[in-house]
Amino acid sequence: MWLTIPNLLTLVRIVMTPYILVQLARGHYMIAGWTFGAAAWTDVFDGLLARRFGAQSEFGQYLDPIADKILLTSLYIGLALGGAVPVWIVVLILGRDVWILLLSAIALRFTKFRELQPSRWGKASTFFQIMAAVCVIGARAYQSDWFLRISDVLIAGVVVLAGISGLDYSLRGVRYFRAPRAAPATNFPRESSPESASDAKPR
Repeated sequence: MWLTIPNLLTLVRIVMTPYILVQLARGHYMIAGWTFGAAAWTDVFDGLLARRFGAQSEFGQYLDPIADKILLTSLYIGLALGGAVPVWIVVLILGRDVWILLLSAIALRFTKFRELQPSRWGKASTFFQIMAAVCVIGARAYQSDWFLRISDVLIAGVVVLAGISGLDYSLRGVRYFRAPRAAPATNFPRESSPESASDAKPR
């Protein structure tokens, strides 16, 4: 059964996402930040409820990372539209995601490999993206120089880790195709969301 309370919370997070994007694009950072905080809490509670009441579902395992990825991507699009971050950073992040999705699609289409696990670089990249977005919103909402300085450092980390993680996944793909098929050497990621379904909370 897919219609569970945890899955409904995940759907609420998806529904909240366009509103957050619009508020960021308009420069309403305070309301956007608090709404994002509420959306983040739905991410916490849906996993807790799923584990506590055994409300796991295969649908939820796929929906949760997709909702997370949509939310995170929308944050950066909204910040770019509002002039809070350079557009090229959003292009870099989206380009990395599209490239990893392409690698995953190749793995699913042309190989029997199905263990689509994230790398530590991919997880680090997602973490930096989240923290950088929070600090950028906080800096604009509260006119805080302290948040602004931290956000500059985190944005630099986002750029570096986007490049490293994209290269890491590419090298993993090359090693996999060069390895004997009887003994796969590496994993491809699945990038539907904050980094994969392996990190998603059970439904």
